[in-house]
Amino acid sequence: MMNFFRKSQGTWYTQRSVHHFDCSDDESGESNLIVRVVDADDPSVSKICHQQDVNPAVAVGGASFSWRANLMDWSDDESNAAILVDIPNESDPQRGKLIRDRGYVESIPVVSHYWFAEDGVVTIDTDYDCNRGQERCWFITDDFRVRVSTVRTAGGVNLMTYCSEFRCTSEDELMQAIERNRQRAGGK
Repeated sequence: MMNFFRKSQGTWYTQRSVHHFDCSDDESGESNLIVRVVDADDPSVSKICHQQDVNPAVAVGGASFSWRANLMDWSDDESNAAILVDIPNESDPQRGKLIRDRGYVESIPVVSHYWFAEDGVVTIDTDYDCNRGQERCWFITDDFRVRVSTVRTAGGVNLMTYCSEFRCTSEDELMQAIERNRQRAGGK
């Protein structure tokens, strides 16, 4: 999971479509997702482990996620952020648990179970008090990934979300690419 978090680090432009299976209208939108790797010795890892009664020594690190609508100002909003801590399975490196300070479907501390398929798709199952969420995510390229999720209630599937995510290029990366292209063109 930590390799997946490292590969995901950065700012992503997300286009999403949400299909509701109840009386709500379908929706679509755009946002930015900011992913930052969190080291095992980060104080937030220990704090979340203690919240969930998990020994911090078994945590190998994690990631912080925050999301914002593109038209919103970029001030921090705790309700649009979460930290996930990776607790890998000792006997199977393709599986493990993610403990979170805040779930996406319900804003409560939760434990998720993850596993990676042979093709690199990660599946994350999360049981909440009243709902169950499942998210699948995979990379098409290093800078383009896809996420699909469902939320199930006692009455069945309530909604399904599809997200296409493109990695945003920093100004430094953009300037480096321009310079590489300039050099390939003979320095013009």
